[in-house]
Amino acid sequence: MTIGEVISKIEKRIPLQQAEDFDNVGLLCGIPSRNVSGILVCHDALENVVSEAVDKNCNLIVCFHPIIFSGLKSLTGKNYVERAVLKAIENKIAIYAIHTAFDNDLFGVNEGICRQLGLKDLKILQPKKNNLKQLTVYVPKEYSEQLKEALFSSGAGSIGFYDECSFTADGNGTFRPAEGSNPFSGQQGVRENADENMISVIFEGYKQGQVIAAMKAAHPYEEVAYQIYSLENENQYSGLGMYGELDEEMEEKDFLMLVKEKFNLEIIRHSDFNDKKIRRVGVLGGSGASGIKSALSKKCDAYLTGDVKYHDFFLAESKMLICDIGHYESEQFVVHQLFEILSQKFSTFAISKSNEKTNPVNYFL
Repeated sequence: MTIGEVISKIEKRIPLQQAEDFDNVGLLCGIPSRNVSGILVCHDALENVVSEAVDKNCNLIVCFHPIIFSGLKSLTGKNYVERAVLKAIENKIAIYAIHTAFDNDLFGVNEGICRQLGLKDLKILQPKKNNLKQLTVYVPKEYSEQLKEALFSSGAGSIGFYDECSFTADGNGTFRPAEGSNPFSGQQGVRENADENMISVIFEGYKQGQVIAAMKAAHPYEEVAYQIYSLENENQYSGLGMYGELDEEMEEKDFLMLVKEKFNLEIIRHSDFNDKKIRRVGVLGGSGASGIKSALSKKCDAYLTGDVKYHDFFLAESKMLICDIGHYESEQFVVHQLFEILSQKFSTFAISKSNEKTNPVNYFL
């Protein structure tokens, strides 16, 4: 199996279109046509991780953070980024980054955090907006099922945990073939009446090209009548952060002790205690101060994230316990999550979790 084929299978499970616009996800270096000898999964593709890939005969590194992010104009080995990329290129190792595509995934980074805390009734904290579209198309009744099958196969009609979702209405359509036409039915210059179905399906915007191509290929008409609408609906199954409920409410100090235990932490930076019980908890892996207001609006009792600045803690307003557990610490389960996903999809070559430490933050206690 080639690197390109492996990537294609990964992206069917974790579409890169879920990533934030600013992000640099996907294949960062490497040749897609090369066969895969092994995969190394890591948090950051640093130079020592590339060396580990060489030792383990893995020529594809799947990492969470992109080692190449912005401003890279040359490769001379002058910093840790360039040295890692050069080493990968010299050893014919490809680097593939998943980052915010996995942050926004329903079963991604934040689901992993919630699982560690034992949260239930999970919901997306900041749902992605304006990425859903609706297709309405008209087709002769006898071709209705054929067209729906084509649309479903192209990825249309998926809503959350349901697929092959559509709505069909009966009606009567008219058309008059003009000179130069080659009509499916009727004759030039004569108005034709046809018993038709109106079919509506929803799809994610990035699928539009493949959905329209499938529709036209399966449709009997020379000219297909259809409309596409952009929806204002929030996508409740993709977005940053999550929130959920503990089985039982807890005292604030007991909750912090739970977090320290589950995440194996030495310290937790947090806002003032509010003398209120903790039941609803919001989470956002990585640098998540941007989610504080969303967590407050969802009436979370506590919010876990990383990289919270001094002034961000004041946003708690005595309504919520803000907990900074660390950037890396909040994402520490990502490697295992990605390893599980890849192990289920690929069984013909070795998949390994990196043993190398990539967290640059240490504590002197």
